[in-house]
Amino acid sequence: MTLDENSLIYKSWELPHYVTSELALKRSKYCICIFVINEGEKIRMQLESMWKISQTIDVIIADGGSTDGSLELDFLKSVSVRTLLTKQDRGKLSTQMRMAFAYALLEGYEGIITIDGNNKDEPSAIPSFVQALDGGFDHLQGSRFIRGGKAINTPWERYWAVRLVHAPLISLAAGFRYTDTTNGFRAYSRRLLLDPRVAPFRHVFSGYELHYYLAIRSVRLGYKTKELPVTRRYPAKGPTPTKISPLKGNFLVLQTLFKACLHQFNPPQRLG
Repeated sequence: MTLDENSLIYKSWELPHYVTSELALKRSKYCICIFVINEGEKIRMQLESMWKISQTIDVIIADGGSTDGSLELDFLKSVSVRTLLTKQDRGKLSTQMRMAFAYALLEGYEGIITIDGNNKDEPSAIPSFVQALDGGFDHLQGSRFIRGGKAINTPWERYWAVRLVHAPLISLAAGFRYTDTTNGFRAYSRRLLLDPRVAPFRHVFSGYELHYYLAIRSVRLGYKTKELPVTRRYPAKGPTPTKISPLKGNFLVLQTLFKACLHQFNPPQRLG
């Protein structure tokens, strides 16, 4: 499906205000979207480690409004980042996702691979996501808990929260067995994101809703889904890198999880 800013589909999207800084021309079928806010040296190390991959797959940075100077344009050019998108609006991760997905779809990418920008994920798994997209899959979930995956230094409270609460509830709601539903290493096909029965470009998706919703909705609509092994490494010492506060943040995550599992984010059904 062709798409531009004059299309009726695009005009119906609810998007945040953002600034686009294009550093190179489009050159790949798929793109990698990295979500960042004030990750400092972690995002710089990650982009440097991804340099070889970024020679063949376009990299798009979706910045939530960093103020730490880590995304200076000359540096991004040196590590072959194609585009920096800078959100200038309210909202958190799902808002950044809407911004990045809209840009990628307008640019004509056939699939989008997503990864967090805190240098916890091993980017060597990216080719397997490309291969699966080429094989016709629409929703791909990275998992450190399946054969071939590695969970290194995972905090015990996170391990058990995912294994005993988050993944079982998402799996039950979707009708598909997921093992690692908080992992942001994923991929989505163009046809999934443009399906009006999915409708991801809505203001209701502002926090962590969109990851959970797409994992459930894709399966319920019959899209091809599977998990792929990935490696996620937490620091051996020091605080756990996270943007989720211990009390309020985790409460909102649980609230969002229950809403997603009860299908409260589904688009309204058309009358007639």
